[in-house]
Amino acid sequence: MIESILLWILVILVSPFYAAVIGKVKAFFGGKKGPPLFIHYYTLIKLFQKGSVYSVSTTFVFRMGPMVSLSAILTALLFMPIAGRMPVLSFNGDVIFILYLLGLGRFFTIAAAMDTASPFEGMGAAREAFFPIFCEAAMFMILLLFVQLTGELRLAAYLTDSQPAGLWYAAGAPMLFAVVSLFIILLAENSRVPVDDPATHLELTMIHEVMVLDHSGPDLGLIELGAFIKLFFFSAFAARLICPVDTGNLLLNIGLFALALLGVYGTTGIVESIMARYRMDFVPRFLLVSFSLAFFAFVITLELAK
Repeated sequence: MIESILLWILVILVSPFYAAVIGKVKAFFGGKKGPPLFIHYYTLIKLFQKGSVYSVSTTFVFRMGPMVSLSAILTALLFMPIAGRMPVLSFNGDVIFILYLLGLGRFFTIAAAMDTASPFEGMGAAREAFFPIFCEAAMFMILLLFVQLTGELRLAAYLTDSQPAGLWYAAGAPMLFAVVSLFIILLAENSRVPVDDPATHLELTMIHEVMVLDHSGPDLGLIELGAFIKLFFFSAFAARLICPVDTGNLLLNIGLFALALLGVYGTTGIVESIMARYRMDFVPRFLLVSFSLAFFAFVITLELAK
């Protein structure tokens, strides 16, 4: 248990560092040096040293949004097996609970944006409420695939020890579909290109950024930290499936896991460097690809079971 708690704390500390890897990769493709790898730590420190400004039109919902969204992803992270180790919390059916936690964080982010009475933020909130519907459907299909292969409803049953290797052995091709589907979900849930562009403030293209424009100081710092941890959560899921190796040595497992994470973050940076953001009317089609891949993976697994 102590080992799991220490890994959980370590993840919180290193998540801003890994997020900066994407910026470095994008800078490399642009022929630039890019920001330092510790840029997000500087940003968080600067935000937490400032004060927050609140509009007279906002209520307690606006103040609760950053805290609840961060608390939700921190709680979800308690169920994530880090480097194949047992998570801090685990129970039968926790995968459903995790999806509800992610939904709770999204709900309060949307509610905080709507509480500003700004049609600009309301536009982003509407998009944020619409697009994740496809992501959640795809996640449920991926989880159904894992349930079909393992008979378990625990995240730890899929990602601890040698379990990921067992999933690949039981269903190689469907697992490949599931990994690609999960990566598309990662891009969408974390507002990355081609679904959204976290570096822009153009009205026609913003989704997540437009919802947090009225947040400032520590509140914005909590939102940024929650975004880093959420990106790490999905990246850790993908990294464990991509690198299902279990050496039996904790330090070696952590090292391999860290390298797999670099691969996932690096791939995200490459995608953002070589692709343009899709038009808003094309985003649902892109997300439907994720659901289709997960659905076909599940159907193929049912056929293999026969």
